[in-house]
Amino acid sequence: MNQPLATSAYADHFARQHLPPREQWPELCFDLPELRYPQRLNCVAMLLDGGAPEQVAVRGAQEQWTYAQLRRQVDRIAHVLRGPMALETGNRVLLRGANSPMMAACILAVIKAGLIAVPTMPLLRARELGAIAGKAQVNAVLCADNLRDEMESAEQPAAARANTLWFSELEALLPAQPADFDAVDTSADDVCLISFTSGTTGIPKGTMHFHRDVMVICDCFPRSVLQTRRGDIFIGTPPLAFTFGLGGLLLFPLRVGATAVLLEKLTPETLLKAIETHRATICFTAPTSYRQMAALASQFDLSSLQKTVSAGEALPPATRESWHQATGLRMIDGIGATELLHIFISSSGDQARPGATGMPVPGYQACILDWDGNPVGPGVIGRLAVKGPTGCRYLADERQSDYVLNGWNLTGDAYEMDADGYFYYRSRTDDMIISAGYNIAGPEVEEVLLRHPAVAECGVIGKADQERGQIVEAHVVLRAGYAATPELAAQLQEFVKQQIAPYKYPRSIKFLDALPRTETGKLQRFKLRTE
Repeated sequence: MNQPLATSAYADHFARQHLPPREQWPELCFDLPELRYPQRLNCVAMLLDGGAPEQVAVRGAQEQWTYAQLRRQVDRIAHVLRGPMALETGNRVLLRGANSPMMAACILAVIKAGLIAVPTMPLLRARELGAIAGKAQVNAVLCADNLRDEMESAEQPAAARANTLWFSELEALLPAQPADFDAVDTSADDVCLISFTSGTTGIPKGTMHFHRDVMVICDCFPRSVLQTRRGDIFIGTPPLAFTFGLGGLLLFPLRVGATAVLLEKLTPETLLKAIETHRATICFTAPTSYRQMAALASQFDLSSLQKTVSAGEALPPATRESWHQATGLRMIDGIGATELLHIFISSSGDQARPGATGMPVPGYQACILDWDGNPVGPGVIGRLAVKGPTGCRYLADERQSDYVLNGWNLTGDAYEMDADGYFYYRSRTDDMIISAGYNIAGPEVEEVLLRHPAVAECGVIGKADQERGQIVEAHVVLRAGYAATPELAAQLQEFVKQQIAPYKYPRSIKFLDALPRTETGKLQRFKLRTE
C-alpha cells in the first residue's frame, strides 16, 4: 500500500500537482531494511557525505576534484541558483552538457538547492529540447557553451530563456559565492529529478523521481550485485542525462565514497585507453561497445578492471562470450528503465547464466504477465512486470495507465522466465527501436521524414543488426517527380540528422511504391518487418 506523501519543502508545487493520480501509481515495496529512509531527506547531502575529504570524487579530461572540492563547487553553484538566478524551491532547471565534473556538479547543486533537475542529452536538437522544456515548464537553464546553438534555437518558457547561464558565465560567478550551502530540508518524496524518455509515439515522457528514489537505486543494484567499495574507480560511456549513466557514473560512486571518471565522446578504443590510464575497476557501457572493445582489448592493460556492466539493450550470448575470452571478465548484464530509474534484474559471477538477463535485484519482484494481465509460469513468453521501491510516475501524461497494471510496472519488453527464476529477453512489445543502447521511437523519425518535400509517406521500423542490435530502417514512398536514388537516400539521412539527435537517423532506406495499410488506413508495420 502506498503511503501518503509527506509535507513538501517546495514553494513551487508544479511537480506534485502534475504527478499521476495515486490510484494509477504502481505498488511500492520497501522490504529491505536499508531502504527505509527518514521522512526528511536531501539525497545530495547524503551522497556528498559519503567520501573522505581528500579522496578524489570526480575526474575529468582537464581536472579532478576531491570530495571536499566537489562539495565546495556544488555549494557555490547552489548559491548562484538561489541568489543571482533567484530560483525558488521546486523550480525546474534544464541541464545540458557532456559528461564532465562541471555537469555533475550542476546536477548535484540543483538538487541540493531544493530544485528539480531536468538533464538532457547533448545530442538532442532544438525541436526535442523545446518539447522537454515546455513539458516540464522549466524555470532556468544551465548549458555548456559548446551546446549553445541548439539551446538558443529551442522554444522555451519565457522564464527559462531569461534565466539561462552558459557554463562559462556560471564559472565566472562562483568565486564570489560562499563555499558552504545548507541543503534544503526536502521530504524524501519530494521530486528531485525529471528524466525524459521517448515513447513509441515520439512524444517525450517525463519520469518523476523522488529524493528517496535516488538513494534506493544506490542501495539496491550496486550493493547486492556490483558490491561496490570505496576504492572503486567507475568509468563508461552513457551520458549523465541517461539514468543508466547518472546512476552508474555518478550516484553509485558517490554513495560509497569512490571515484567517478567523467569523459565525453568516448569510442570503444578511447574507452579502453581511458580504463588503462585511470586504472578503472568498473565499466558501464552498452553491448555494442563491448562487441567492438573485445576485438581491441589485447592492445591495452586492463588489469585494473574487475567488473563490467552491460545494459541499454539485450546482451547477445556471443558478445558475452567474446568479452570473457578477451578479458577473462564475466559480464554483468542488466535491464533497467528510466521509469524505474535503474537496473532491477541482473546477476553476476557464478550466478550469471548464458542468455539470461538475470534474476530480480534484491528489493524488486518480477513476473511474466499474459496479455490479459494474468501471471504465467515458466517457459511462457509474455510481458515483463516489475515491482519494487521505485516505480513509474509520468509527468502529466495519460500514458501512465499503459505502463502500470494492477500495481505492476510494465516495461514494454517480452520476456520468458525459467523454472529457477531467471529471466530471458525475447523482444520489445511496442514499436521502440533499441540501437546501440539508444531508445528510438519510429514514429518520431517518420514525422521528421515527412517534413522533407520528397517524402509522401513513410514507415520506420527496427531492423536486426549484428553490430548494433537494431538499426533504424525507413520505408519511403516518394512524391511525384522524385527518383529513388542513393543520392536522395543520403539527403534524407542528412535531413533527419539536422532535425533530431543524429543517432536516430535511418541507417537503411528502402523506397516503396506504397505502404501496407489496413482497410481503415492503419500502417501494418509487421509487413514492413517481413520484407
